[in-house]
Amino acid sequence: MKTILLVPTEIGVGLTSACLGLIYALECQGVKAGFLKPFSQELQPEADRTTALYRHLFKHETVEPITYAALTERLKNDENDELLEDAVRLHREISKHHDIIIVEGVLPNGRDPFATELNANLAKALDAKVIIVSNADINNPVKTASKVDNQLRFFGGASGERTAGVLFMRTKGLPEDSAQIPVTLDPSLRLISDTNQFVSKIQTTHPMIGKDCMPVIGLVPFSNTLSVPRMSDLAAHISAEWINQGEAAQRRVLHSSLIASNIEHEMHKFVAGELIISGSDRVDVLLASSLASSNGIPLAGLVLTEQKAPSAQALEFCQAAIKNGLPILHTKLSTFETAQQLLNLSNEIPVDDTERAEQVTRFVASHINQEWLSHLISDSYKPRLSPSAFRHELVQKSIAAKKRIVLPEGDEPRTVQAAAICQSRGIAHCVLLAKPEAVVDVAKARGIELPHDLEIIDPDLVRENYVEKMVEMRKGKLTEDQAREQLQDTVVLGTMMLALDQVDGLVSGAVHTTANTVRPAFQLIKTAPEYSLVSSIFFMLLPDEVYVYGDCAINPDPDAEQLAEIAIQSADSAKAFGIDPRIAMISYSTGTSGAGADVEKVAKATEIAKQRRPDLLIDGPLQYDAASVESVGRSKAPNSQVAGRANVFIFPDLNTGNTTYKAVQRSANVVSVGPMLQGLNKPVNDLSRGALVDDIVFTIALTAIQAEQQAAQ
Repeated sequence: MKTILLVPTEIGVGLTSACLGLIYALECQGVKAGFLKPFSQELQPEADRTTALYRHLFKHETVEPITYAALTERLKNDENDELLEDAVRLHREISKHHDIIIVEGVLPNGRDPFATELNANLAKALDAKVIIVSNADINNPVKTASKVDNQLRFFGGASGERTAGVLFMRTKGLPEDSAQIPVTLDPSLRLISDTNQFVSKIQTTHPMIGKDCMPVIGLVPFSNTLSVPRMSDLAAHISAEWINQGEAAQRRVLHSSLIASNIEHEMHKFVAGELIISGSDRVDVLLASSLASSNGIPLAGLVLTEQKAPSAQALEFCQAAIKNGLPILHTKLSTFETAQQLLNLSNEIPVDDTERAEQVTRFVASHINQEWLSHLISDSYKPRLSPSAFRHELVQKSIAAKKRIVLPEGDEPRTVQAAAICQSRGIAHCVLLAKPEAVVDVAKARGIELPHDLEIIDPDLVRENYVEKMVEMRKGKLTEDQAREQLQDTVVLGTMMLALDQVDGLVSGAVHTTANTVRPAFQLIKTAPEYSLVSSIFFMLLPDEVYVYGDCAINPDPDAEQLAEIAIQSADSAKAFGIDPRIAMISYSTGTSGAGADVEKVAKATEIAKQRRPDLLIDGPLQYDAASVESVGRSKAPNSQVAGRANVFIFPDLNTGNTTYKAVQRSANVVSVGPMLQGLNKPVNDLSRGALVDDIVFTIALTAIQAEQQAAQ
């Protein structure tokens, strides 16, 4: 077991972000890292912030820290040894379940002068290696190094046996474009050249920093985007009341503007992510904000100051904006006081801001030296396919595939943003089917930067090219006029592009139904020669590993032959995504414990699948607990190679599959990726209409990998 203690040089270095980022980087390597915060410095005896974020992000349990009241009481009574014994006890609890433990040290703030000495004693008590976490300024290497050196003295210096390295956070002076936020860990973002140059400057005064004994394990840029609060974080800070809460929990304050002069001269300030601050008597500002929101510009929100809140009559003119989710606050503070208060808003990630926490972990992890990480874990863990590792591998494989994916819902805002991300990260070459001016308008309104090589095709300019070919493919089933009419649907148009090998895959469903996405594929793409049906799987991202569920979306009641085929399709899909399949054919009976037609169907399907694919580990019928829980599997099916360790679950019918996937997803708060269609000649995948931008990105990545897999067959 290895323990890594992260020690800050001062307050505000991003210690929580550093801890979570390091844990995420380990997760992407298949390492289940534990987390311990031994001592809380929060005055309120509520759940610790970092601990709560760890639980949410990684779905692992940990212990609550010793409260600040108990900490200070022990120190006051000179019970230092007893305090450290308590910390060791907490550490031992975590070590029962983890090979590597990341420990968050104590902040040396003005209130707690004991912090530095306590961190030094904690390192000894836990036998921990120490990473110094510090802010950095590229233009002031001496000051940066001095802060690190001051801390190192308490741990035996740069060459001391406890030192593991230094992590520079919130680094100023780096190029603005260096602060890109990845969709998963992205080692290509690591600033190798900038790091080497910075280390060279540091070594002119502090020669040991950056050597093998004290490596710089990361240079993390400062990011304005990751430092921004949500509108919901502002209300209490400025003593405000909600006029309309709307999308306050989702909208972020990228910039803020005071509106004091004639509105005509302030119109340029009404842009995506802008917080508009103005006196409550400025009805013109209220109406301008409402108009901007109604025109599709997602302002962060509106804060009205002083005097009384706007009248009901004025608000009546803003109903369209209110329905669009525009957050509106009123505070009795003056406009100037409001602006001053907002400047003092903490950069700490609130416990409930999980979106920001997830972005920060990916961002920090991407800047950690992968060689250093590999050395850390070289002999201390058993790799597993964690959810983070799965998503990381997903993106890396799609980048390597270099496939062209068409997106028929080309002017849908989430789709536009996902396409921009995929294009800029190299996840896929995206083709948007939409009017170019409509895409530009969406991007402008939402502050999306469109990559220069993002392909946008106007359906009206190419539709006629596919009429004759579609008539030919449907073999007399429709006329030219009927084909022309069907091609008005961009999903049909995109499917034709795929059928003619002009693209490698299709992703739709953000606004279309599953039927609208899948039907053209059945008609034009059809099933692969080796299969008789199309089925679906979901990747269920459980805390410790990834499961495959099939079929949960397509086939209502497959017979034994079809069920066997679904099992084989699902096993091959699992392999394509790095999962070594152990397939459980699910039933209400394990072996011969139950009887009935449904059990017999599963038993027959199992035998057919084994005969067709003797290379696969398949067993059934198995009850879900016998398939998934080791102790139950040993009891109910002691001779099975699958029972208790299954990772591919094949359900007997759609009712069972769909119900189970949704029950697990919602009850256990499990992220699911899919449905991914399998069995088609070419990859077509459906989205949920509630899909988030990241969901679309990962579905595009899935589709690209499917295309690569099919091309290799």
